[in-house]
Amino acid sequence: MRRGRTMQVATAAMVTAALGWGAAPGHAAEADDAPRYVALGDSAAAGPLIPGQVDGDCLRSDRNYPSVAAEALGAELTDVSCSGATLDDFSTGESPQYDALDAGTDRVTVTIGGNDNNLVGTSLGCVNLLPRPLGVSCAERITGDGTDEVAESIRAWASVFGQALEEIQRRAPQARVLVVGYGTYIRDGGCWPTQPIWSQDADYVQGSVDELNRVLREQADLHGATYVDIAAVSVGHDTCAPASERYLEGLVALSPAAPLHPNGRGMAACGACFSQEEDGIRDSGLSRGLGDG
Repeated sequence: MRRGRTMQVATAAMVTAALGWGAAPGHAAEADDAPRYVALGDSAAAGPLIPGQVDGDCLRSDRNYPSVAAEALGAELTDVSCSGATLDDFSTGESPQYDALDAGTDRVTVTIGGNDNNLVGTSLGCVNLLPRPLGVSCAERITGDGTDEVAESIRAWASVFGQALEEIQRRAPQARVLVVGYGTYIRDGGCWPTQPIWSQDADYVQGSVDELNRVLREQADLHGATYVDIAAVSVGHDTCAPASERYLEGLVALSPAAPLHPNGRGMAACGACFSQEEDGIRDSGLSRGLGDG
């Protein structure tokens, strides 16, 4: 518990720096001066099944990275991230996520795209419980006609995400916007049978995540947002790592979290990758050694 709390404190401090907030040392932010922070996104932001759950419909945790940041900053958090969300949920449905934004919003984080491009479904379609050649390679099946259906979907979606960033900026014109990417879910070559995905298919799945991250970074750059590289932070803490070192859970979750999603350590490390420089945000490297909680 003490190690876990230490990790959360360190994470919170780095998130504070990353988002460009924070009261003077030793002084909590006054309520009237509290920065207004809106968190948008899908389950990679919401934290399904991570204790404690505060929204049964969206499977949202109070230990997801937006909550850790807001607690440290004394920020007024409006967290509308929701498991299963796509970009359509930003503008439609009973509670459109865009509605949380207004001219008084100071900071926005957004994690989206995995469901729009069915990356979980693709991953599940790559499971092979038996060793080669007793099965079918998902990479060969998906790319068998010479095209990569998943990569094409992601590239076609890029402009849609760009429009979403424009809408965020229209609704919250004074806000600093951070686009938070997705992690390194599985290492090069995989680790069959620890994760029952053949090596070429493991590389295909992570390659698809990497392509989504490339698009997220590209659109962030084009629209004046800041891209946050979570893939670099989670190297060595992927689904092949020992259970106590994982930031991301595998097909069978070994920590309280949804399969194929970040766990509590991963949510903390997501924030700990940030530090402040005069011209923006860079990888601080401080995620190393923080995964022992």
